[in-house]
Amino acid sequence: MKTSLGLLATISTSLLAGVFLVSSAAAGEHYPSRPVKIIVPYPAGGPTDAVARLLGGKLGAALGGSFYIENVPGAAGSLGARAAGGAVPDGYTLLCMNQDFVVQPLIKASTPYDAVNGFTPVSLVAQAPEAIFVHPSVPAKSVGELIALLKANPGKYAYATPGFGTTPHLAGERLFKLTHHLDVAHVPFQGAAPAVISTMGGHTQILLITVGAAAANVMDGSLRVLAVASPKRWPGFPDVPTMAEAGVPKHEAEFILGVMAPAGTPAPIIDTLSKEIARTLAEQEIRGRFEVLGLQPIGGTPLELAAKLHATWNNWSSVIHGAGIKTN
Repeated sequence: MKTSLGLLATISTSLLAGVFLVSSAAAGEHYPSRPVKIIVPYPAGGPTDAVARLLGGKLGAALGGSFYIENVPGAAGSLGARAAGGAVPDGYTLLCMNQDFVVQPLIKASTPYDAVNGFTPVSLVAQAPEAIFVHPSVPAKSVGELIALLKANPGKYAYATPGFGTTPHLAGERLFKLTHHLDVAHVPFQGAAPAVISTMGGHTQILLITVGAAAANVMDGSLRVLAVASPKRWPGFPDVPTMAEAGVPKHEAEFILGVMAPAGTPAPIIDTLSKEIARTLAEQEIRGRFEVLGLQPIGGTPLELAAKLHATWNNWSSVIHGAGIKTN
């Protein structure tokens, strides 16, 4: 695949070229004139699915049509991306994706979709920082103390993540292995819930995951949060330092959500969807519901989503290469 700069340039070029691709659906009939499918490449119940369902209901009401969700889980989002990328580019198939969309092609020798040429960005939807949590029995009260503890006890601790190749896994490789050269085991789970449960039970002592996925467990005392991996403190934990404040700069990691369409989808449809998503995300009710999920609503333009994908690619490519993280 192309470099991150190539990714941004190609996405931006295809987006601008889309201005001249006006199909009969865009030119001669109301959009949407039939149901619009939003593919979620993960099982029902997760944050990507929850956001897609909120957006689908709002978009349908605002645009006078029907938007429905189709869950196509598997291969860290790759199967759903393949289904969306192979659809007719007429605005009636969309993909609600997260950062796995650009991370998976970096990790795998091949993916069943083309992240560079196969899609057109619609809108950046939401983001949330990753965070470091520990079981209450862990004596470390800060990231610095955790690093010292792991250094003094090689091979005795393990960190849980929602899966191999996820951004929490990559964040752990960067922090523990590449930066501090620590002997700590990675335990990947199939999703956020089992990783949280494992750490709550003390089976894994450390948890790297999106901040909202374990916020309730911090509130009830079953987990302790040491730092958030964002430029600014997370509003839900105003007293918890960022990684930079904790003495570990350049260790930002975030969960992002966006909407993509198959390449060649007419620009007027992309524009309509992007503007309506932005309007929806400005509603106080929706913002409140996103906050419950631990997400910050964004509502960015197609080019802003392209830039975010570029930044995500750039952030993790060196980690993946340095740690030798590859699968077939």
